[in-house]
Amino acid sequence: MIDKNLQERFNQEGLVLIPSVFSGTEVAALKTELLAATLEDYADPVKHFDKGMVHNCMLRGKHMLALLDNPKIYNCVTTLLDPCAIIYAYQASTLMAKSSNYGTRMHVDCPRFIPNYMTNLGLILPLDDFTLDNGATYYLPGSHLSENIPSEDNFYQQARRAVCRKGDLILFNARLVHAAGANDTEQERCALTINFCRSYMRQRFDFPRLMPTELIETLGDRGKQLIGMNVRMPSSLEEFYLPEEQRLYRANQG
Repeated sequence: MIDKNLQERFNQEGLVLIPSVFSGTEVAALKTELLAATLEDYADPVKHFDKGMVHNCMLRGKHMLALLDNPKIYNCVTTLLDPCAIIYAYQASTLMAKSSNYGTRMHVDCPRFIPNYMTNLGLILPLDDFTLDNGATYYLPGSHLSENIPSEDNFYQQARRAVCRKGDLILFNARLVHAAGANDTEQERCALTINFCRSYMRQRFDFPRLMPTELIETLGDRGKQLIGMNVRMPSSLEEFYLPEEQRLYRANQG
């Protein structure tokens, strides 16, 4: 999926869009699960941090869980970021009707700036078309190459919009300056966002402990790698001295 030309454009601009990665049937199943989780969280004051925000989506539906094993996503992540990449965070980036949210502010998804080195990769899976009216993401091409964050005026004067169709895939360097738009329509605009990081970095949640064993056991090797099963720390000397093939922290993890 990621050829040389696409990778060069990603390196230069900080964002690429891959069309028609997921079918209408796949998108509909994901949207049904996400909307159910969103409405469920509205009733919980602890979970309801922001309108449309759902954390740890792999726990909220079998289709959202299955994305962790998706070979197309895995290929994109391991090609653009690192063969041993893991998930930092997996959440929704939904804009409810006639609203904005925390993502609407101008921001970057990674505070670290290391010249010529990407620590985090962002992925957005639109479950509705992204339009100018419903909040298609603003982004400033090339801004990931600079340590300096532009003023809001300069950002919005020069920003492009990630207008795309549901089922497309948006991939961006997490240092890219971007902002969700506002949804001025009468319908919600649903999307899933996954932030991937290097294998030596801390995740937002301890996913191997957070996820029930029965869910982890449904994942293949790709999914288990991405949730961090290959980079677990031993919690006892017994675990530390396990034979190499049984160790929690696998060899050659970057």
